[in-house]
Amino acid sequence: MPRSKKTLPDPLSTTVSANDDPPVGGAQALPDAKASRARTGTQSIERVVGMLRVVASRGRRGMRIGDVVSVSGLPLSTCFRMLQRLELEGLVERDPVSRKYHLGPLLYELGLLAQPRYRLSELCDPVLSAVAEATQDTAYLSERRGAESICTGRALGDYPIKALALDVGIRRPMGVGAGGLAILSALPAVEADAIIDANAHRYARFGDFDLDLLREGVAQARVNGYAFLDSVATPGSAAVGVAFPPEHPVAALSVAAISARMGTERRAEVAAILQRQVQGLCASMNIGALAPPSRARLG
Repeated sequence: MPRSKKTLPDPLSTTVSANDDPPVGGAQALPDAKASRARTGTQSIERVVGMLRVVASRGRRGMRIGDVVSVSGLPLSTCFRMLQRLELEGLVERDPVSRKYHLGPLLYELGLLAQPRYRLSELCDPVLSAVAEATQDTAYLSERRGAESICTGRALGDYPIKALALDVGIRRPMGVGAGGLAILSALPAVEADAIIDANAHRYARFGDFDLDLLREGVAQARVNGYAFLDSVATPGSAAVGVAFPPEHPVAALSVAAISARMGTERRAEVAAILQRQVQGLCASMNIGALAPPSRARLG
């Protein structure tokens, strides 16, 4: 027996049902109604995806409802209804003890199907291991996702004090972290500026990050050929990052260590190790060797 729409409303959507009567005004008003439904449906999808990104932003630690409200900026009642529905669909799950929300089993199942099409992390596993062995510190792979970067790979070195600023799956506004900063710096200036503007309101949530510091980091990375951050998003931790491929950067390798291990000389040594690995990786993927960005691309 079909469910009654009045007794079980969908809390994620305010889209008008296709079975509803057309608006007053006859056939002339119908296209406007269809456009309105399309816009509302798109907004609902954007809101759901945004909520999943919020829950994912803490990695495997999960988020309580209060944290979700704080990060998303949505009212408590809205967040609760959305999370409740997402839990019913298997897109999130709530730990009964900690009361934290985590990404749900359906996302894992869908990810297994999608994984063969996105294999960069698999290709980079031996590279990350080689970087971690050579530097004895923590090596990361970051990939671009729109205006964000996401950690998709990590390898630990043997140095006893480790800088573990990221877990696999953590996403941040591009520029927060040496990997994201390296990608941002390797992009054409106009595109990089657009990303910075889009994320402007988000950077303040990460330690001492501000727009002036970020733009200075971008400019310095373009001069040096690698990105460097020290005690910005993660106090006491410094990192070096190199983006690839050079003409269309979509990812970056980076190394993070305690700040005391990243003096001027050593950061240059670490950058050289990363650049050599990137050259080999690009050659094996048949996408060209590492080359400094041209003046035209720097705008």
